[in-house]
This record gives sequence, structure tokens and C-alpha cells, in this order.
Amino acid sequence: MESLFPSTFPALALAHFVALLSPGPDFFLLIGLAIRYRLRGSAGLCIGIAIGNALYIVLVIIGSSAVRQFAPLFTTIELIGACYLLWIGTHLLRSRPQTLAITHAQQQCPSWRKQCLLGLGSALLNPKNALFYLALMTALLGPEVTLLQQSVSGIWMVLVVLLWDLALVTLIGLPIVQQRLSRSIYWIERSAGVVLMVFGVWILAGLLRYLLAI
Repeated sequence: MESLFPSTFPALALAHFVALLSPGPDFFLLIGLAIRYRLRGSAGLCIGIAIGNALYIVLVIIGSSAVRQFAPLFTTIELIGACYLLWIGTHLLRSRPQTLAITHAQQQCPSWRKQCLLGLGSALLNPKNALFYLALMTALLGPEVTLLQQSVSGIWMVLVVLLWDLALVTLIGLPIVQQRLSRSIYWIERSAGVVLMVFGVWILAGLLRYLLAI
């Protein structure tokens, strides 16, 4: 009987979780929304990010060998992704000082559609996600992995991404955490915006070096 999990699954699960602990654009986007809107205003963002990761995993499963040959596509995604990060960072950077409504009615939250689209865009416009899953699903799992094992591993990673992000925004939304952060929300949002813009500039710089080297 075929095993649901490949023999290298523990290594894959560990590498994937360690990568989640490393802050990236998705992390700072989550912080920027969750600090003000809590779980209610950022749960859709978590779902969008998970869907974006799932789409890349499906792409890798369908044609891992062909993905390696899409250099122009990744270059285009990098350019769009850099501009996207700069756009989001600019919005967070323009944040104004406000007081969190901890004991009163919650603020007007972004719609679920907007949250999901922001999360989906953040995940899809980060080509490093595609390269990361390509490495995990091919080099780490090995050439003998079956379609079923790839699918199970992919579902596992998507669920871990979703649950980790939901846990993160839930923690930020706790009243005791909100009370500690209420006086510094303005600076946290602006700091998140600066970090996202740095990511965008860094991607553009790498893309420029690549184009000049051609």
C-alpha cells in the first residue's frame, strides 16, 4: 500500500516551518493590518496568502521541470511584485496617529474581498515563494515521490501557512497585546511600511543587476 507521506516528509515539514519563522513581505503585511483591525480585519488576508501558496504548489506539482524554464515570467513577476510592495508600503507609511478602539466597537474593517485579494497578491507576486516550493517539492522530496505524496505534502504546507498566520493575527488581536501596542500603533504601521518598501527596492535592485548582466 502506498504511503501518504514520503520518507523525506519530516525534513520538508521542518524546512517549511523554519521558513515561516523568517519574516518576509507576507509577515509585515499581516502585522500592518492585524495591529489595527485584529482577527476580524485580517483573517481574509491569511486565507488569501494561503491560496497564493497553494497555487504555486499546484504549479510545481503540474510541471516542476517546465517551471525552471520560465525565467522571463519570473522576471515579470519580480517587477510587478516590487511595485506591489512599494504601493502597500506607501499606504502604511502614510498611516496617521489613532487610538485603538479596545473597549469600544471595532473600527471599520476592510472587506473580506479586499483582504483576500491583498493576501493573494502578496503571495503570488513574491517569486521567491515559487522558487522555495520548487526546491522543496523537487530536490527535497526526490524524483521517486508520487503524485499522491506530493499532493498530501502540499496540502500540509498550505494548512500550516494558514494556521500559522491565523495564530499570529489572533495573538496580535488579544486585548492585553492591543493595550501594550495601542500607543505605538502609528510607528508599528509605519515601520511595517518601511520594511515592505525596502523589500520592494531590494527586488528592483536585484532585477536591475540581472538585466545589466545579460
